[in-house]
Amino acid sequence: MPDPVASALGLVASWAGRPVTHTRIKGGLSHYIARVETDDGDRWLLRVLDPKIAATGLGLPLDQEIANTVVAAETGVGARVLHELPGALILEYIDGLTLDAPAVRARIPKIAEAARTLHAGPRFANDFSIFRKYDGFVALCREHDLPMPDGFADWAGTVRTIEETLAKRHITDVPCHNDLLPENFLEARGRVRIVDYQLSGNNDPCFELGDIAAEASFDPDDVERLTRAYFGTHDEALIARVRLNVIMSNLTWTLWFVVHHRLVAQQRDFDYNAEAATKYAKATGDLTDPGFGSLMDAAGR
Repeated sequence: MPDPVASALGLVASWAGRPVTHTRIKGGLSHYIARVETDDGDRWLLRVLDPKIAATGLGLPLDQEIANTVVAAETGVGARVLHELPGALILEYIDGLTLDAPAVRARIPKIAEAARTLHAGPRFANDFSIFRKYDGFVALCREHDLPMPDGFADWAGTVRTIEETLAKRHITDVPCHNDLLPENFLEARGRVRIVDYQLSGNNDPCFELGDIAAEASFDPDDVERLTRAYFGTHDEALIARVRLNVIMSNLTWTLWFVVHHRLVAQQRDFDYNAEAATKYAKATGDLTDPGFGSLMDAAGR
């Protein structure tokens, strides 16, 4: 079987009309991402999509990811799509600062602005629910006899209760990224851009905010600041809704790492078990916090 990366690089060279060199960019655990350069200084980003990611539910079907990447580019938040290849994309190379958790926490107004801009754009090709993703990962773990963390199954009833609580208040779905770890934010020319639409889909914007908070280790005050910056108002029910989505982010992405570790070729220099354990510990810490009941009450109002 031909090497998809080599094939994509050959197509890039053909598209560019000259030889290219490439440097793999580390950080992503799923697809192959590289900076591609010509000898006269032109630079692009090559993203080669791994079909196994979609097949295991760790990402979207390739055509949906490509379509959503194009839509995100139209908002100006995502990288411009320069060329579509079979199973790959040539994207604008955004020359800027890749954020980490402290940088995200220090840029809450800019982060909220980037999210609002994406959410105000055209709808994506698919819908997304963190609860259906949670259900899907639980089913995969049971089907393949994958080891979930101790006590994970005991929270199933609480997850259903959280879902029912959030359903009491209608929030219009918007085109969301749904996987906003700090490294998916880039700051360039004074504004924040958002990359990697592997799990994108129309969703509750409060999950987007909760996922940002979970991935960048926000404390409750940070969550309040982000929610207020995004919605432009102080609403205790919305803040509680975002904090419940922090829990759902950590619970669900715990199993993302379990599934990726067992069903997809793994990167040797990444500790999937440790990452899953960290997320699960954060989720259970919030679930067992004495204030959890008050969060549920506030979100349900």
